[in-house]
Amino acid sequence: MNLRKFCIIFTALFACALIGYAQVKIHGKIVDNEDKDLEFVTVRIAGTALGATSGLDGTYSLSVPQSDTIKVVFTCIGFKEVNRQLIDATGDVTLNVKMYPASYEIGEIEVTDIKKQTSQMQTIDASNVRLSPDATGGSVEAMLTTLAGVNSSNEMSSQYSVRGGTFDENSVYINGTEVYRPQLISSGQQEGLSIINPDMVGSIGFSMGGFGAEYSDKMSSVLDITYREPEAFEGSVSASLMGGSLTIGQNSKHFSQLHGLRYKRNSSLLSSMETKGEYDPNFLDYQTNMVLKINSKWQLSFLGNIAVNNYNFTPTSRQTNFGTSHDAKQFKVYFDGKEKDRFETYFGALNLTYRPSAATKLSLLASGYLTNELVSYDISGEYWLDQAGTTGGGNEDNAIGGELGVGRYHEHARNRLKMSVMSFGVKGVTGIAHHNLSYGLDFKHETIHERTREWELRDSAGFTIPTNPDAINMIYNMSSRQDISSNRLSFYVQDSYRVNTSSGYFAINGGLRFSYWDFNKEFLVSPRASVAFVPERNNNWTMRVAAGLYYQSPFYKEYRMPSDDGQGNTIISLNKDIKSQRSIHLIFGSDYTFRAFNRPFKLSGELYYKNLGNLIPYEVDNLKIVYSGKNETSGYTAGLDLKLFGQFVPGTDSWISFSLMKTNENLNGKNVPRPTDQRYSFALFFTDYFPKVPKLKFSLRGIFSDGLPTTAPHTTRDQGYFRAPAYKRVDVGLSYALLSPINEAGSNRSSLHKYFKSVWLGVDVFNLLDISNVSSYYWVTDVNNIQYAVPNYLTRRQFNVRLTIDF
Repeated sequence: MNLRKFCIIFTALFACALIGYAQVKIHGKIVDNEDKDLEFVTVRIAGTALGATSGLDGTYSLSVPQSDTIKVVFTCIGFKEVNRQLIDATGDVTLNVKMYPASYEIGEIEVTDIKKQTSQMQTIDASNVRLSPDATGGSVEAMLTTLAGVNSSNEMSSQYSVRGGTFDENSVYINGTEVYRPQLISSGQQEGLSIINPDMVGSIGFSMGGFGAEYSDKMSSVLDITYREPEAFEGSVSASLMGGSLTIGQNSKHFSQLHGLRYKRNSSLLSSMETKGEYDPNFLDYQTNMVLKINSKWQLSFLGNIAVNNYNFTPTSRQTNFGTSHDAKQFKVYFDGKEKDRFETYFGALNLTYRPSAATKLSLLASGYLTNELVSYDISGEYWLDQAGTTGGGNEDNAIGGELGVGRYHEHARNRLKMSVMSFGVKGVTGIAHHNLSYGLDFKHETIHERTREWELRDSAGFTIPTNPDAINMIYNMSSRQDISSNRLSFYVQDSYRVNTSSGYFAINGGLRFSYWDFNKEFLVSPRASVAFVPERNNNWTMRVAAGLYYQSPFYKEYRMPSDDGQGNTIISLNKDIKSQRSIHLIFGSDYTFRAFNRPFKLSGELYYKNLGNLIPYEVDNLKIVYSGKNETSGYTAGLDLKLFGQFVPGTDSWISFSLMKTNENLNGKNVPRPTDQRYSFALFFTDYFPKVPKLKFSLRGIFSDGLPTTAPHTTRDQGYFRAPAYKRVDVGLSYALLSPINEAGSNRSSLHKYFKSVWLGVDVFNLLDISNVSSYYWVTDVNNIQYAVPNYLTRRQFNVRLTIDF
């Protein structure tokens, strides 16, 4: 009997012990109000010391003792605290949370906190793109050029330079897949629509250096775009004098799709240029982003793009006045011939994602990029170069003492390029305690077929240049016939570690990237690391330091090596001994957040230095980059970027940026500035609502930057150079909400809101101050064998009207 009682008591105590020590595993994912993964969120159990931190992909996991009620608290700087209660929870519990930005009510004004930047990737609000004045049609890249350290001196192009790098040194990702641009584009007129559809963008990440190992071998920057998933059935239609766009999306429980169609025809903008004629450009772009959620663990997504860009131009005449008030000149040309260019791009990417647990995500990727490009022109011209005040144009009486040069030229090109890039890869992310481990393997197969034939005949004062009494020679004659097939293999691994200490918050990232290219048998190792610190005593400060060894793996244009065949002809061959250009990044940055006028502001500064080696020298003509095809130089880039960001006006983002930079290289024994040596730059992006008319929105985009080093054709900067004039441009836009979004000031619910979200009518003025900016130069030789650089000016003042409807 005593033994029986003992067994009963022992069994009861053992059961109580089991119940007391039973564990509940709580895991899930945390996103913000835009469904973007939210990192560094503190997850804690109220009344205990138990807690965890979300990883880079927003996932978290922790185990707690079983209890009748478990209260889970989610906190993050800049976001509202979230509380969740679990009643009689057992086993595994999935708890997904959406967090919203914290706000402060000041009368009728709502002000949002500014999220801290604890990595080298800064986040940009995609909503700033749509209504901003932009000659390219509202591109993400146009907004980037207003950031400190980012420069562009051509409003017709979406290409940009970052901290002294070339256009080719910037990598662009959409939904985790690297995308490419057409290769034969040489001027802003030819360039159509950006590959990024601004109406489909959900989030924008941008790094100007010190970026992580998961990004490819480029030396300057990374633009990481994520397309959004629609919440339900929705759409947007916009039309303007330069084209239009249509976006339609739909979302059900397991499937979402978003389609975007854009058309651009900017002949009215091009007609403001000094070269007159018949401009007939038309650019068409279709994109789709589809996501199938098979179940809670499996997801399949597809990203597709078809772009067909045509540029047709028949020039008739041109008149350019240039020089100084004491030495004014006039250049007049009458043309014959035409240019016909076509750029076709096809791109597709499949992504299969598997989540075996809340802490691990694996992705299998396959993508294909195809481009078919044709640049064809036959244009001849008769030109007169005169002192201003004389009529020229062949009138001998008026030309006495005023005519400086007269001649003819004929330019010819038949350039064809077919290129394909097939990519297969696998990557993953695993969260372990405070660590977030990411890794990936990627294989690319590239095929390039090139057929290029260019020549220019120039006749000055009755003699062909160069003059030969026994033959007619071309001033320039180049041909290239290449068939290339190569493979690239890359692997990366990196760890992100986050920890809160008594001193403050630390975010540490370190990784290695390994690359191999079978064309030149080159194997690269690229270590990269960054540290961010938010001090506990004053969390208004954020300090960052980053360093890394970065390579620019040659791609098509870089290893095309021109050589003279001894008869004045230029032959292109491929340099099998080419090496990747190298850049060592050292970056020191700091942010200070503060409140002024009851609104948040952030002052950012970054000091950087880049040691450059194995450089392939190049020269720039408009958007055309001509490389030497050989590793011949070394150099450096150093600079300071400053940016003041904030809501100068409640509810709208604005910023002012200022940059100082110097980039030099040793070219043929001489220290010369690199072609992208833009020594200073000032930019402004400003938005405002009129106080008494809240439906009226004002946007301003202004740039003032130093001119770039320029040299004569087929020469290098060590033989002589000069600087183009500073680039100065102001674009303004007015947008009036015919139907305001419900959540905006001045909006009242209307019966139309059943069908439409908003309706905006806008007017843009491009180049408000009507400044003649220079894109490149045309070189003319007079009777005394003196060369004159005749500026090719960009677009003048132009007006645009647009209508945007969201439904």
